[in-house]
Amino acid sequence: MNDLCITNACVVTADAQGRVIRDGALAVKAGRIGWIGDSADAPTARRQIDAKGMILMPGLINAHCHAGDSLFRGLVEDLPLEAWLQKVWQAEAAILTPETARLGSTLGFAEMLLAGVTTVMDMFWYPGPVVAAARAVGLRVATGGIFIDGPGVDGLTGPARLRQAEAFFEEYASAEDVFPGVLPHGTYTCGPETLMAAKALTDRYGGFFSTHAAETQAEQATVNARYGRSIIRHMDALGLLDSRTVLAHAVHLDDAEIAILAWRGVTVAHCPASNLKLGSGVARVPDLLAAGVTVALGSDGAISGNDLDPWLALRLAATLHRGTSSRADAVGKAQALHMATLAGAKALAAEDRIGSLEVGKFADMILIDVTRPHAVPLFDPVTHLAYSTAKSDVRHVFLGGAQVVRDGALTRLDIFATLAEVRALMPRIAAAIA
Repeated sequence: MNDLCITNACVVTADAQGRVIRDGALAVKAGRIGWIGDSADAPTARRQIDAKGMILMPGLINAHCHAGDSLFRGLVEDLPLEAWLQKVWQAEAAILTPETARLGSTLGFAEMLLAGVTTVMDMFWYPGPVVAAARAVGLRVATGGIFIDGPGVDGLTGPARLRQAEAFFEEYASAEDVFPGVLPHGTYTCGPETLMAAKALTDRYGGFFSTHAAETQAEQATVNARYGRSIIRHMDALGLLDSRTVLAHAVHLDDAEIAILAWRGVTVAHCPASNLKLGSGVARVPDLLAAGVTVALGSDGAISGNDLDPWLALRLAATLHRGTSSRADAVGKAQALHMATLAGAKALAAEDRIGSLEVGKFADMILIDVTRPHAVPLFDPVTHLAYSTAKSDVRHVFLGGAQVVRDGALTRLDIFATLAEVRALMPRIAAAIA
């Protein structure tokens, strides 16, 4: 007997073939998708959901985020990245502990889950509490050891960081809801020795390697002055680029660097909202895609983009590059949807488990209301997802077949208690940068 069967939905599988079943159904057994097909052929199950008037699709994947920085939403504004970072680090140093990191991460993860994100790659201090927050809310998280030269917010030094990162790999090696990796901050905040040590560690455990790269022209200038080569060439010379490498932003690249990323099989996490708000620039996404580079989508943190809206990132990915290139076909709707789903799964080497609705994969999926005025008429569901869907349209969310959002509300967490704790912390946060 199946555990769950959802019927009468418009099923957007987001698989490699882009299959859409207009009157479709899906059955779940033991946390995985056991059957997909026409509603008329739907099997029986212990629980039945009639999804008439809804799109059923895979949960979205956020390939770059700092969820814990939701504590500082709206605190630092109208500054370029470098000056902005100094203020951010000042606030983080004054406030962050394992407890407040968990609080901020809970807030950020709750926002994302309610918007339909079921997996997030998160770079933040105190990875253990970050995992605890993700589990409390009900989503999968890719995180691990954070690397930066000198003592960071957590007070750790180089050897201690390596020990923490290795312990994280050991603890979560067999967890289905955690993807362990390493997350050095960047090539301008981590020296070659730090970067290579982090990469060697993650290679030993088979994890991912994610870092900020080529986000601003100032960052490029700093690395060029220090090492005599651009960021991508520097990383390539250090042996940091391969199919398990995820580069956040990658805005300022030349043609040769794009070719290097394609050759090495690197994934770029495109964060259009953050790049626009900080004035960092616009990534060369059409050129990356044309070269064969995998491009996933990220929100960045709520302190840089002010919210963690995956649908805004999706819509910008589908439209922004048309404006910069004067080409109406610069990025297609299906390409943009792929960035938010299967491309994110590929970044985690998890295409066999997440990123699309296919038999055998985890039943990580969302139901989207398409009965509201902005969804009528609906000629093509993928067009609606790329250009019209809002985070408030997400009605139900499932993680491994378990319902973690029901009618727009979290099922595992009292979010109002979390909101009260964050509000109580606001005076301390404001005083930290006064």
